[in-house]
Amino acid sequence: MGNYNLGDNQGAIADQNQAIKLNSDDAVAYYNNGVAKYKLGDNQGAITDFNQAIQINPDYANAHYDRGSAKYNLGDKQGAIADYNQAIKLNPDYADAYNNRGWAKYNLGDKQGAIADYNQAIKLNPDYADAYNNRGWAKYNLGDNQGVITDYNQAIKLNPNLADAYYNRGLRYKELNDKQKAIKDFRQAAKLYQQQNQMQDYQDALNRLKELGVSN
Repeated sequence: MGNYNLGDNQGAIADQNQAIKLNSDDAVAYYNNGVAKYKLGDNQGAITDFNQAIQINPDYANAHYDRGSAKYNLGDKQGAIADYNQAIKLNPDYADAYNNRGWAKYNLGDKQGAIADYNQAIKLNPDYADAYNNRGWAKYNLGDNQGVITDYNQAIKLNPNLADAYYNRGLRYKELNDKQKAIKDFRQAAKLYQQQNQMQDYQDALNRLKELGVSN
């Protein structure tokens, strides 16, 4: 699976297709094919391959998890949660599945359920920067300000390149009328978004700076 490991997703698909041709019951080959298609943005094609992997091996936790992520990308949040549920049932220590299920719950309006999942993800992996950031965002949008900035601080401590955490913390500082801290966070978020080629988010951060009277 050299092409897969090198990040050549088209080459990976060709390799896995050959493996499947040689052994049609190769769940791992279908799974790897699905991952490569997912990375190329072919969510429906990925789901088809994950379905096949799960049909061959119903206890394939990673296949349930990644199928959930592909379903989420296609707007099927309930289907995503069902797959994350199954991944967690098969692997109760699956921190990523708790985090992603939390995000799906949040976007269905279940903010308390989301926080419970983020709590579990952090319990399983105390160094999970994204889960701290997501929990902070859910608390912020619940109006529960206790620990919001603490969560963002921890996310940034664990991953200093997590642009969303700076942006989100900047929003909270702005609400607290701490203008200088808000400006500092939005500037850092803009810098990171630009470096990471997230140009819509970069523009959003610049707009926040303009709201605070800063041109850049």
